[in-house]
Amino acid sequence: MNKSTIIGLVLIFGIMMGYFYLMQPSKEEIQKEKARQDSLITARKKEAAYRDSLIRIERDSIAQLPDSLRPKMDVTPARPAGTLSPQDLAAPFGHALQADTSNWWIESDVLRIRLSAKGGRPADVELTQYKTFDTLPLMLFREKGSTFSLSFFQERQRVETGKCHFTPVWYDNTTEGTDSIVMKGDRLKFGMRLYMFDSVSDGAQNPYIEFVYTLTRGSYMVGFEVVMKGMQDYVAPQTEQLDLAWTAELQKQEKTTNVMNGSTVYYAHADREVEYLSESKDDEMSVPTKVKWLSFKQAFFTAVLIAGDHFTQAEASVSTDKKSRDPRYVRSVNATLGVPYTRAEETRIPLQFYFGPNKFKTLKQYDLGMERQIPLGWSFFLMHWINRFAVLPVFNWLENTGMNYGIIILILTLLLKLALFPIAYKTYVSSAKMRALKPEVDEITKKFPKKEDAMKKQQATMALYKSVGVNPMAGCVPQLLQFPILLAMFRFFPASFELRQQSFLWATDLSSYDSILNLPFKIPGYGDHVSLFTLLMTISTIIYTRINNQMMSGTQQMPGMKLMMYLMPIMFLGIFNSYSSGLSYYYLLANLITFAQIFIIRRFVDENKLRAQLQANKQKPVKKSRFQQRLEEAAKQRGYKPVKK
Repeated sequence: MNKSTIIGLVLIFGIMMGYFYLMQPSKEEIQKEKARQDSLITARKKEAAYRDSLIRIERDSIAQLPDSLRPKMDVTPARPAGTLSPQDLAAPFGHALQADTSNWWIESDVLRIRLSAKGGRPADVELTQYKTFDTLPLMLFREKGSTFSLSFFQERQRVETGKCHFTPVWYDNTTEGTDSIVMKGDRLKFGMRLYMFDSVSDGAQNPYIEFVYTLTRGSYMVGFEVVMKGMQDYVAPQTEQLDLAWTAELQKQEKTTNVMNGSTVYYAHADREVEYLSESKDDEMSVPTKVKWLSFKQAFFTAVLIAGDHFTQAEASVSTDKKSRDPRYVRSVNATLGVPYTRAEETRIPLQFYFGPNKFKTLKQYDLGMERQIPLGWSFFLMHWINRFAVLPVFNWLENTGMNYGIIILILTLLLKLALFPIAYKTYVSSAKMRALKPEVDEITKKFPKKEDAMKKQQATMALYKSVGVNPMAGCVPQLLQFPILLAMFRFFPASFELRQQSFLWATDLSSYDSILNLPFKIPGYGDHVSLFTLLMTISTIIYTRINNQMMSGTQQMPGMKLMMYLMPIMFLGIFNSYSSGLSYYYLLANLITFAQIFIIRRFVDENKLRAQLQANKQKPVKKSRFQQRLEEAAKQRGYKPVKK
């Protein structure tokens, strides 16, 4: 083992140790996590005690009522007008139980939201600048299968706004009375109000809950404020939070998505640490500490509910109803959030919705960590550093030129391969040196054919490498340095919103698979279509594997390794067949550019001169390092004798 080999091994070991060192939590982070876990336990106990007290108060209050009054406590059903008794209508919010199917549309230049009288909530949210993969209006979520309800305990009953019917409040007098309000200036403000009583005597106040929505031109952020006017005497005195329940059945928007960019729930703690539930299986979470925002995220779009300050707690779950007959159904998402409540004559709770695309620049500008919903490889610092600070800036710069995205990917690939050219050159020269030494290595192998002489053969081989100044590990280190970039690209292209519905050549959507042939049957592990970009990528990878094996012919490979290297592209053929065609196109370009690089390098590297130089190196004295001397001394003590040339 020569000095260069040792340096190579130490470098690889150093990179691995550096990675583990950087990724391990610090003492402060460990203490912070411990404090967080302790607070979770304390908060769970307080939450359980608080809910038990509310249930006990409700149960005791109902028990004290006459039987004739108990039915009016149930505000759950929304019954048609005419079936409500006078007692029902006189009760707080009783009048709001009458069925009402009215709707009001509010619209900006990028959003169109239908507000339902029932619940006063966003029933449908349409992103007007985008379409689904099959050219339908892109609805972020629909009224079917979705709920949005604020609940709290009133004196003797639990009030749920999602089961009551609101009335509209026009803040723009010019649109009063209309059910479709289109933004005229830069802002649009509209309210949905739930009055406690149907009518009151002259001069008396009628307490109400109001949801105020504010749209801003060009923005996907929607102002959402909860106003509680005169409700201080009608909310249970011990109430410190309101419960906000939000559920939805997410609909299919893309032709296909991958498991690393699927539909799920994301949420951010008060310190902006972002976590998420599984994108491939049923999952749930419970966070009894402060949460800043929670989102129902899909592949390229997301609906986020953001607290003005914080939510006191959060629970969420994701599941897939395999019995659903809706062909566009994807997943069911559910969340319950604790909204801080302060008792006052007028309580205002500022919140915000984000209904929009998962575009890095758009999400990043809000400084809330929402951009972490885009899977750029956040778990490995090198991956997201490469994507954030190298790939994305160059990609966006090229995007501003207005070129086709297929050309942008071509230029991006050329720039990356140009930056990596010194590494490719180093790898080729290393393999050329190994090929030049192959005849001598074969002679050593013939000299020590027995298995028990394996150590002697290894010593002789390493002595040969040392005498000519060749490091057998020199070709591995450059490949290791390219690996983070390979992973970064694997993350970037399937998650890139910019590629959504962008066509190039035969591919109609670079964010999804390209298909030149739809099969009448489904092949297990492959699919029911033929992706040409994936097929070309696989063929080019097999060719590259053959060239690489020829280049590395001077090195010793493990038995079966060559076969495995040829099988890997075949395996990836099935995986990439339903993946982003932009990614397959990138890998195809990378292989083709690599072929060109090899051709160019061969023109400038004279292997005959290289072989002569290696032979000349044998005449130079080899200075042994102290470390090498200690290794040889240790080998002698174990009974091994150095092999003489």
